[in-house]
Parts: sequence; C-alpha cells; structure tokens
Amino acid sequence: MSFLDDDRQKKPTAHEIGADLSMLSVDELDSRIGLLRQEITRLEAEKESKAAGRRAADGLFRS
Repeated sequence: MSFLDDDRQKKPTAHEIGADLSMLSVDELDSRIGLLRQEITRLEAEKESKAAGRRAADGLFRS
C-alpha cells in the first residue's frame, strides 16, 4: 500500500437490507441513505422504461 492510497476516496459500503445499523455512525447512515436513494431512482427509471415499452406494445396490438 502506497501513501497515494490514503488520498483516494473510499468506496461507500453497500447496504444490505435488514443489516444491523447500531454500529454505524451518522455519516455512515447518511452515506447509505444516499446510496439507497440513488438505487430507488435507478429502479424507478427502469420501471418507467419497462412501462413505456409495455404501453407501446399494448398500443400496437390494440390497433
């Protein structure tokens, strides 16, 4: 490990649903909340993409 490794920002820890939260600091909890919010946004975008595809297919087959 070189001295340069210390300057790199650490990758946020992934969150496991149902994990014990009692040992996490407020900063760690904030980080996990941010990760989960990003994941929710990603999931909602994928859901909308699939719903749009479904609506397009339904429209095609109803004609």
